[in-house]
Amino acid sequence: MSAQDAGSASLEEQLAAARAENARLESRLASTTAWWSTAITKIEPGVIELRGYPVQQLIGTVDFISTVWLMTRGELPSRQQAALLEAALVASVDHGPQAPSIASARMAATCGVGLNSAIANGVAVLGDTHGGAGQQCVALLDEMVAAHDLGGPEGQGAGRPLDELAASLVADHKARGAFVPGFGHRFHPRDPRRDPLLALVERARDEGVVAGRHLAAALAIEAELAAKDVPMNIDGVSAVVYGELGIEPELARGLFVLSRSVGILAHAWEESRSGQRIKGPLPKGFLADYTGPPTRDV
Repeated sequence: MSAQDAGSASLEEQLAAARAENARLESRLASTTAWWSTAITKIEPGVIELRGYPVQQLIGTVDFISTVWLMTRGELPSRQQAALLEAALVASVDHGPQAPSIASARMAATCGVGLNSAIANGVAVLGDTHGGAGQQCVALLDEMVAAHDLGGPEGQGAGRPLDELAASLVADHKARGAFVPGFGHRFHPRDPRRDPLLALVERARDEGVVAGRHLAAALAIEAELAAKDVPMNIDGVSAVVYGELGIEPELARGLFVLSRSVGILAHAWEESRSGQRIKGPLPKGFLADYTGPPTRDV
């Protein structure tokens, strides 16, 4: 092989190696930028888009509730859908300082933490028992609607009647010694939020905004519990709203947390301005009962 041929081969090898290295770098770059890939927000220098909409077009045009819908569900809601969601969020915003999430945030605010930490403290206690009934009720209503609409294990034939499904559900919870999520209230004989919110759902059904299937399922449960005078509570009626709007159970819980965060913020801010320090669960002069063994020596 001549020196010229050898030089050409060497150059071709170098070019091939360079191309391979470029391909490797491009692959690494692609995997790096895909690491936090998102369909929600597009960010570039001078560009902010939310689900494809330039933020400058949303500002002053789209309300906050519609933006919540857009961000969590991908599209803008109709005016009626946004109004129904807003009503549910307003209804759930607060239930006073006796609610564990509010009490926790107020106590945290007296300990010298920042407002963000006090809010996080309150949100952190919204669990399955306090704050989770709405999610549980949406899931329960989803199951009832599916059983009523589809019928049978393969979705064949007429579904089971709602009153039969409600009776079976209530009997099952009773046998397990469990509460039916979304029904009854430890403070209110009849939750004052039930009637106005339910009326909005009924109107939305009549106007064709929602189908009314989750509403019918919830009313069937309430009728089954009528003998015990256990009406729907805010978790149940807001679950009707979320179910009718096609919102998944876990996202419904997240929306409740979003709503209650406003109440938590208001209470944490109020308590932070009170000037009191380390405000525990009992007023000054009171101590929690001790139920352990009597004083003893080591």
